[in-house]
Amino acid sequence: MDWYPLFNSLRIALCSSVIVFFTGIFAAYYIAKLPRLLKGVLDVVLTLPMVLPPTVVGYFLLLLLGPKRPLGAWVLAAFGTRMVMTWYSAIFASVAVAFPLMYRTARGAFESFDQTLRWSGQTLGLSNTYIFWRIMLPACKQGILAGIVLAFARALGEYGATSMVAGYTPGRTATISTTVYQLWRTNDEALAMRWVLVNLAISAVVLLAVNLLERKRRPARKGGA
Repeated sequence: MDWYPLFNSLRIALCSSVIVFFTGIFAAYYIAKLPRLLKGVLDVVLTLPMVLPPTVVGYFLLLLLGPKRPLGAWVLAAFGTRMVMTWYSAIFASVAVAFPLMYRTARGAFESFDQTLRWSGQTLGLSNTYIFWRIMLPACKQGILAGIVLAFARALGEYGATSMVAGYTPGRTATISTTVYQLWRTNDEALAMRWVLVNLAISAVVLLAVNLLERKRRPARKGGA
């Protein structure tokens, strides 16, 4: 059994999670402070990939990153690097579909943050940077962790957009999801089921982690109080 799809899926999901972690947190932090109308518009734009079909997301990525498109052609001419049909092309697809999960979860955590803690820090002369990293993030850490776990799971299981921008090449761009589809197409149901079980095991661990984080966010009240 070739384990490359597992290795490739994990590195794509990990790279995507790191990118989504920072971009999602900072987008949620700054957008949460904007006026309601502007915040509503940006919220729609940033969460649109969550409701669009993955193939539509992949199509837009091809319009942006294709070798005959402005950005893709410039990167190819300047660096000799293709932005599509490589293993790292799947990172772009995974970031696009996982970002809304991180953003929405982080924004919810920031909006529930007790602002009196921020004001208290400001009265003590603490900088906004210090307050963000040392007060706000620790207070919202359970929500942030839940968001990154969900984003990782979404990136790990991405198929539609990935298949369009990265394709399927054994040993080069294959992921668990694309491998299962190709094995099903070739009637190799036994090997396809093995990969399905691998994906189920990983997904179960991820869901268990999310449930544990949610329990910590909402601890049971003693005595029914």
